Amino acid sequence: MRALLQLRKYLIRYKYHFVAGVAALIVIDLLQLMVPRVLRAAIDGLASGIIGLSGLGRYFFIIAALACGIAVGRFFWRYLIIGSSRRIERALRTDFYEHLLTLDFSYFDNAKTGDLMAHAVNDINAVRMALGFGFIILIDIVIIGVAAIGMMISISPRLTLYALIPFPVIAIVSTRFGWTIHHFFEKVQEAFAVMTERVRENLSGMRVVKVFVQEKGEIEKFDALSNDYVTKNVRLIRIWSLFFPMIMLFAALGEAIVLLFGGRFVIQGIISIGSFVAFMYYLQILVWPMIAIGRAINLFQRGAASQGRLNRIFQQHSRIKSGEQHFETLHHDIQYRDVSFTYLDKNEPALHNVTMTIHAREFVGITGRIASGKTSLVNLLLRLYQPQEGQILIDGTSIQGYSLQSLRGNIAYVPQDTFLFSDTIRANITFGAPDARDGDVERVSRIAHVYEEIMEFPKGFDTRIGERGVTLSGGQKQRIALARALLLDRPILILDDAVSSVDAETELKILDAIEHELTSRTSIVISHRVFVLQGAARIYVFDKGRIVEQGTHDELLHRHGIYHEIHTIQQLEMKIGDI
Repeated sequence: MRALLQLRKYLIRYKYHFVAGVAALIVIDLLQLMVPRVLRAAIDGLASGIIGLSGLGRYFFIIAALACGIAVGRFFWRYLIIGSSRRIERALRTDFYEHLLTLDFSYFDNAKTGDLMAHAVNDINAVRMALGFGFIILIDIVIIGVAAIGMMISISPRLTLYALIPFPVIAIVSTRFGWTIHHFFEKVQEAFAVMTERVRENLSGMRVVKVFVQEKGEIEKFDALSNDYVTKNVRLIRIWSLFFPMIMLFAALGEAIVLLFGGRFVIQGIISIGSFVAFMYYLQILVWPMIAIGRAINLFQRGAASQGRLNRIFQQHSRIKSGEQHFETLHHDIQYRDVSFTYLDKNEPALHNVTMTIHAREFVGITGRIASGKTSLVNLLLRLYQPQEGQILIDGTSIQGYSLQSLRGNIAYVPQDTFLFSDTIRANITFGAPDARDGDVERVSRIAHVYEEIMEFPKGFDTRIGERGVTLSGGQKQRIALARALLLDRPILILDDAVSSVDAETELKILDAIEHELTSRTSIVISHRVFVLQGAARIYVFDKGRIVEQGTHDELLHRHGIYHEIHTIQQLEMKIGDI
């Protein structure tokens, strides 16, 4: 339950709504407690012959007025308390999403998307229920419970003592069941997260599933996860189903005790018939708080379990801290000084003692074998990860001194793994510059050699693409991503195998088209095709996280090293392709 204390700031934000809602709830509870008193007076009056038809009419209107007051009050407490719980749900979900955006890439390397989706949907919904209906039930338990017992004592303290004999057992059973429900609910949430992640993964990899004819196998795996989720839910339902009848059993036992002893008191003249009826009415009112104890415990235990899971994520903090400096102009170099970096889940370093300089407005090429550290190099420059050793400087200042917004706001990056949103082509190109003019969108599309293909679509730039651009070819997605980066017109341009999905001839045409862009900015082009780097002022060759060669295209060819080997193999591949 301590996990719910983290919600204080949200409760304080809507404190006036909750206070007004609680006030309306208390008024309703008190009005409900007045009904048995009215019935008591009416029944006793009828039994003694004091009241007639006119008196009955008066009691009728009193009860009708109480019913109207209760109806109006119910509207207000539902609107104020449940409405506030919905507002808190919205604020909590927004804060959760904002917090996720602050976390490092290293966190998402290990976190499962399905698990995070379960947090954002199921867990936050459970918290809302605890703050809404759970809070209402808690107030009801206190107000109605205490007031009903007070009313019962005013009628007969002795009979009240008899009636309350089963209630300590009810409280103990509710508490014990509450802990069990908490445990099983956590298991249910975990199973839901695993199942959600499986669905997300299969939907994202639908093409692979179909191409490898694995529909049946994936259905079986999903069915196993779904069965596990249902099994855990059934266990939870079994506990809850056992809990409710036990509470009702003890509540009925209390009513039987009252009937036995209360009936005797009426016969002996200790209490009136009206008092006995009112007492039974109050006892039935008291049963609701006793039953509601279990419901409240269930809601709060679920809410606490869910908030605990959310708190564990809120307690995660970015290791990459934003600096305070901002770029004014960019005229100097990018320097790597003895930079070493190892991913948290890897043993071998991705980069080892890397030292290199990229001068301002210089086109530098990066190449090397697969998994040689090329992408890690630019990930560190963007501060997506933090190097364990060494420094990276821009304009002579460590990039750790710049604010993340300023640093990344000066870099246009086209990653190797292209991501497009399920939106229009125009929206994807203008993602970083939503106010861009149509002429600029067309210009960068032409530079990226994708304009003609876009215009072949039925709605041109306003054509909506599928999730992650599934309706586009790999080359089209990469070129749209390239256009998106060029539109930003930022002083540093990074292309990480940005057009590797197009043929070699088209790639050369694209590089020729963006030659002005490469020479007017500080440009880093990573490519496994060495011939596209021929125009670079300098080429760095990576192998196993180290710089093993550097120089111009011609210089590297004359050294007969790795670069020469890669170049020779690619020339042979191109000749075979021509044949």
